[in-house]
Amino acid sequence: MSRLVVISNRVQQLNQGAGGNQGGLAVALLAALRERGGVWFGWSGGTTETFDGAITYEREGPTTTAVIDLEDQDIDEYYNGFANRTLWPLFHYRVDLTEFERDFNSGYARVNRRFADTVRPLIEDEDVVWVHDYHLVPLGEELRTRGVTNRIGFFLHIPWPPTDLLVSLPSHRRLVEALFAYDVVGFQTADWLENFRHYVVTQLGGTIGSDGHVTVGDRTIRAIPAPIGIETAEFEAAAATQGAIFARDRMYMSATGRSLIVGVDRLDYSKGLPERFAGYERFLASHPDRRGLVYMLQIAPPSREKVDTYQEIRATLDGLSGRINGEYADIDWTPLRYVNKGFPRAELAGVYRAARIALVTPLRDGMNLVAKEFVAAQDPRDPGVLILSRFAGAAAQLTGAVLVNPHSAEEMSDALATALEMPREERIRRWEVLIDNVRREDVHWWCDLFLNALEDVHVGEPA
Repeated sequence: MSRLVVISNRVQQLNQGAGGNQGGLAVALLAALRERGGVWFGWSGGTTETFDGAITYEREGPTTTAVIDLEDQDIDEYYNGFANRTLWPLFHYRVDLTEFERDFNSGYARVNRRFADTVRPLIEDEDVVWVHDYHLVPLGEELRTRGVTNRIGFFLHIPWPPTDLLVSLPSHRRLVEALFAYDVVGFQTADWLENFRHYVVTQLGGTIGSDGHVTVGDRTIRAIPAPIGIETAEFEAAAATQGAIFARDRMYMSATGRSLIVGVDRLDYSKGLPERFAGYERFLASHPDRRGLVYMLQIAPPSREKVDTYQEIRATLDGLSGRINGEYADIDWTPLRYVNKGFPRAELAGVYRAARIALVTPLRDGMNLVAKEFVAAQDPRDPGVLILSRFAGAAAQLTGAVLVNPHSAEEMSDALATALEMPREERIRRWEVLIDNVRREDVHWWCDLFLNALEDVHVGEPA
């Protein structure tokens, strides 16, 4: 079995261990690395005055993590700039928030070259290389120019936008052409894959062959849908731990008989949090008989706080939560609890277990694993209801959810009423459909699906 080299913007450190708070992706990649042996390479999150390519290593059995520091200018232009002020909003259909700056583009290219220069000596002849996400689209091409002939795959964790949005990026052609340095390119859903194919055909004159093969000029790659899952068995086990049980009981005691509606999202405009608050506010206005019988808990840890749009979304939510509570709260009831910090995964599992409803309503999402975690945490005898945006990648798999348009406050209000009135028999029936998919197509299934496709590539031949 070939050794695996994983390359991503950030790296899961080994010393957190299997019992740490790492997400499903980290669990799957660490499992694959421990099985195959290999290296996980990326940015440390730290800074250096002058980039010198120094690598900090950590080893555990056959697995090594290798991280580098970046200069402040690199972080400003590559991470805060092109990655999160250009690609992230554009790929989430928010061209109105997208910033096009040449310095961002040059910083993005520079850091990808630095990644390639630094990781190149770590790649051995038989290694399989797996590059992750929008931060590192050009990395495969940079590795090829440095003589890497290994099988290289790329997986995009966020949506791929429609062609008419992508062409607003000045460097759109260059970005897409860089993907043809890879052997296999994976997308979260068939819809995102179809957007990619449409661009290739209409803008690059490419052709679509059988079995996911896409050709531009003399280069053929395999492009596949590969929806990521969670570490389902591990998360179900976490929901039965003492930490989860304690968190569940805390929520029950705090609720004093009221039904809990929960949302857990990183603080980001793609998650549709202002729209979610508006939907909940519409529910309270439309169903006065329900006031005092429900409450909503929104957990939203901050992210990318140096980017202006993230500061603006936080200010918006502060104002909305204050308005809702000011309008509807009573002396013994607060309708909305809004918390700006993260919690350990076991504790979140307990919160999910206590909830009657989960609101997972992003305006656009590559997948959304919170939806799957909520399903995995439920009591099979009395499960809660998942209300899910039809614009989340997970909607294609989680057909037992109540699907909503997150832009419609009325639709979300109606969905909340439906979920609260839903009989236990229907909740169980829907949950059984959901958990079947979450168990069957878990993160280990996803990892195997992609790596098997990459292993099938014959080195030196088209994909």
